[in-house]
Amino acid sequence: MVALIGSLVAFVVALLVGGLAIYFGASVIAGVDDYSHAVVTALVGAIAWALVAWIPLIGPLIALVAWIWVINWRYPGGWMNAALIGLTAWLSALLILFLVNAAPGIQIDAFGVPGV
Repeated sequence: MVALIGSLVAFVVALLVGGLAIYFGASVIAGVDDYSHAVVTALVGAIAWALVAWIPLIGPLIALVAWIWVINWRYPGGWMNAALIGLTAWLSALLILFLVNAAPGIQIDAFGVPGV
């Protein structure tokens, strides 16, 4: 039971970090200031990624397009803005994880932002 609770807490923290990264990207690029919207986007984006990333050879590319499509669907501005939100979210997640994981004994991930 303790392991299940620990896994659930790790998932929630990783989702909140992924949502924070998307929130930063959406705030900067699209001017959307809604953290809960970003967390849902991170969750849906992670699901979209998981559904297609397993495809041999081209899966990761299709998954990246699917993830950007989710951002495009959830935020205004079209595909270019969605790609910029995704890039900003990815860079933000790297920075957030670098800063948080620099503390001794802490190791978290970002759920909903691929490649971090």
